[in-house]
Amino acid sequence: MNFYKSTAWKNKQKKILRRDEYLCQECKRYGKSTKADTVHHIIPISEDKTKRLDSHNLISLCGDCHNKMHNRVTNELSDKGLDLRSRKYPPSS
Repeated sequence: MNFYKSTAWKNKQKKILRRDEYLCQECKRYGKSTKADTVHHIIPISEDKTKRLDSHNLISLCGDCHNKMHNRVTNELSDKGLDLRSRKYPPSS
């Protein structure tokens, strides 16, 4: 079964959108109030499956911000996605 169609994901997605008050957390950083319609995995599932339902690894985004987090050609995180990851999961010193 596709993870994104699972009951566990749909329930978690609702909880994260509610937690973030249905607002895009990237737009909010810049003082904008934009409705969030997507929940993004800061560390992609392909890199760490154990974080797929971890609330700390999930963030509400609008469609535009979500698209900026991914390089749709390579299917990897874009520079913006890598920046978000380093803000949420700073490298250990």
